Amino acid sequence: MDIKKLQTLVVDALEDVKGQDIMLFDTTHLTSLFDRIAVVSGTSNRQTKALAASVRDKVKEAGGDVVGLEGEDTGEWVLVDLGDMIVHIMQPAIRQYYRLEEIWGEKPVKLGAAKRKSTPEAAEAAEPKTKSKHLAANQDQPEAKPVRERKTATKATAAKTVAAKKPAAKKAPVGKVVKVAPSKSEIAAVEATKAKPPKRTPKAAPAAAEPVKKVIKRVAKKVAE
Repeated sequence: MDIKKLQTLVVDALEDVKGQDIMLFDTTHLTSLFDRIAVVSGTSNRQTKALAASVRDKVKEAGGDVVGLEGEDTGEWVLVDLGDMIVHIMQPAIRQYYRLEEIWGEKPVKLGAAKRKSTPEAAEAAEPKTKSKHLAANQDQPEAKPVRERKTATKATAAKTVAAKKPAAKKAPVGKVVKVAPSKSEIAAVEATKAKPPKRTPKAAPAAAEPVKKVIKRVAKKVAE
């Protein structure tokens, strides 16, 4: 059987039983034993067994060969050997532990590419569906015209408008002396100096009395004529 047809049958069989996280990998570059590997999760032992049975029955109905089926006793990990393709049906805990995707997952195959157009499911999906005119959602809607929105003012423009509204600060006239009140520390220093007693200056020694100059007047005697 063609590998593309086989992988399509397997994916359809797994989806019929609600298999979770279906992943398909191309292994032709890793081994010559098989060309594809499919990994799928089942939530319980019953579901894993049902998934394996669905794959087996669908492949046999299409004329394919089922080489072997292993793990049905426990249902934790069921392996379906289809010759060119191996299907691993695992419970989530077992799948997370063994991580087969890291071993075989270099070339993943998209599930959309796995489904060929020849399958009835794909042909049904490709057919255009007729729209019911009774539903308002299916009726043709008129083209919406673009609405011009008003641009909101940015922060920069808002700041400019606020600055323009504020009155300008008055500038002190040039040439005038502005009296500044003394600070508290200066006032306290002045009061402290006033409270101190005045310094006593030493008295100067009295000046020595100057000797009184005696003036002796000489009287000239008249000579007798």
